[in-house]
Amino acid sequence: MSTPARHTPNKVVVIGGGYAGALAANRLRIRTDVDITVVNSRPEFVERVRLHQFAAGTGEATVDYGTLLGEGVRLVVDSATRIDTAARTVRLASGRALDYDHVIYAVGSTGAIPSSVPGAAEFALGIAELESARRLRARLEELPLDAPVTVVGGGLTGIETAAELAERGRAITLVCGRILAPSFGARGRRAVAKWLSRHGVVVLEAAVVSEVRPDAVVFADGTARASALTIWAGGFGVPELAAASGLRTDALGRLLTDETLTSVDDDRIVAAGDAASPSGRPLRMSCYAAGPLGAQAADTVLSRIAGTEPAMIDLAFSGACVSLGRRTAVRQLARKDDHPVNAYVGGRVGAAIKEATCKFAVSRIRREARKPTSAMWLKGGSRPEQPAPAPRGAASP
Repeated sequence: MSTPARHTPNKVVVIGGGYAGALAANRLRIRTDVDITVVNSRPEFVERVRLHQFAAGTGEATVDYGTLLGEGVRLVVDSATRIDTAARTVRLASGRALDYDHVIYAVGSTGAIPSSVPGAAEFALGIAELESARRLRARLEELPLDAPVTVVGGGLTGIETAAELAERGRAITLVCGRILAPSFGARGRRAVAKWLSRHGVVVLEAAVVSEVRPDAVVFADGTARASALTIWAGGFGVPELAAASGLRTDALGRLLTDETLTSVDDDRIVAAGDAASPSGRPLRMSCYAAGPLGAQAADTVLSRIAGTEPAMIDLAFSGACVSLGRRTAVRQLARKDDHPVNAYVGGRVGAAIKEATCKFAVSRIRREARKPTSAMWLKGGSRPEQPAPAPRGAASP
């Protein structure tokens, strides 16, 4: 009598445990023959959309992974330093190596303080990551309430940070570099500007910071403004893991993929979230897109395990939301292609929408843990009609 062959589980390593990675890991549990490991540098999940609250002392921004990840998903608290595509291993900072059959590349994005601006890296503090938000919170606790604080960056992160601190009574200057809330329509921008003005925030739209000093910021025209604390919220970068692993990236460092989120170099590597660049046309970095992209990345891996053709990205936008303190927000409406329309929802209703959106991002991950493949999202957004062919230079059979 012959002995039945032992079945080997499909090993999937999810690099990154944020909105995209955590949802992808839970979704993979629809199959019982998948061994799922999440590699994350922190032992807790970070609600990035709440970091401005955490820094201002008006809320918390971490969640216990034990409440998010489904049964059987293993969490490894470590940092990935290289994906060895030849050996099919993910090498970690601790010296460990994790074997894989498939990788979901969900490393997310990072704060970006430019080295080209003298003093910025040395004297400015970021807001985009938990560690920098902790340093910022501690520094704010040391400062008198009337000390001048400068927020650099007129996008949504900068606006939320400036508004949260202004509502706490801080003296805030917001330096936009170009226009305030550039992703919003004209009416939405006016609503944001009106709130900031009413709460004493000095908004410098066209001003560009050319130097950061310990006690001031210097603008491109040579003028200086006192600043006891400078917060840099002027954009995002991504980890360098893809490039360090010999995988092709776009100019920012996002992993280049086809429209199924599969790396153009290796069909065992699938990207999700802020660090994915499908067809060289990445979607907006956002919590809104991260969850659906995590789900689609998991579906691509599941299709490859099943031997079926993966589906292409199908995600539509509906707008964006910016909180203005704890009682007001502006919900900018948009077309499915993420282009803003000249309409918004503001006030307390906008704040309720914003809070519901933040809670939904986490509850969707929990629901996916209870019922894999339950996540749903708005579809029908525009993408390239005929994606460029994806050469598979490093693919393994």
